[in-house]
Amino acid sequence: MRDSFHPRLLCRRTAVVALLAAALAGCANRPPRQAAFAGEDFESTETHTREYPVSPAQACEAARRALLSQGYMVSTATAELVVGRKNFQPAAENHVELEFRLTCAREGPGDEKSIAFASALQDRYGIKKVNNNASLGVGALGSLSLPVLASDDAMVKLASQTVTDAKFYDGFFALLERFLSIEDAAAKAKAKVK
Repeated sequence: MRDSFHPRLLCRRTAVVALLAAALAGCANRPPRQAAFAGEDFESTETHTREYPVSPAQACEAARRALLSQGYMVSTATAELVVGRKNFQPAAENHVELEFRLTCAREGPGDEKSIAFASALQDRYGIKKVNNNASLGVGALGSLSLPVLASDDAMVKLASQTVTDAKFYDGFFALLERFLSIEDAAAKAKAKVK
């Protein structure tokens, strides 16, 4: 009898083919992974931008004041860019850092109209236990690492994400507009005095 028709060998070959077919079928039924940015369609410009009838420098100054009024630490403030950070601790083992950026650009000819682009980045941190190891070196014998029963806590970054909540940006831009109107009222009062 030939080996290829032996019942045991035929049974093994059939089992192997069946397992391979099942594995391939399992891979074929797996849904494709979506990229984290799959919802990014570049259709809306309303969430992150606003236009103002002032110069870019005036818009950025109002943004600086708006961020300062909310407890942000402003690290950069120019006529075209404002960057501020604020820290939050929602729970004992969690820390959140929010970085807010506003870029002010001229819109159209002249310096009487500007567009402001806002973006906020949220970084989340958590506590991670780190075990301490001790090394003991003895001359000719070499070194020996021993686990020590102590551990330290270390903050590690868990996630980083752009804030996309329209209500968050609406609140910021409303506050920026309040500071623009305060600045405008002060300029008008100063002009009347002259």
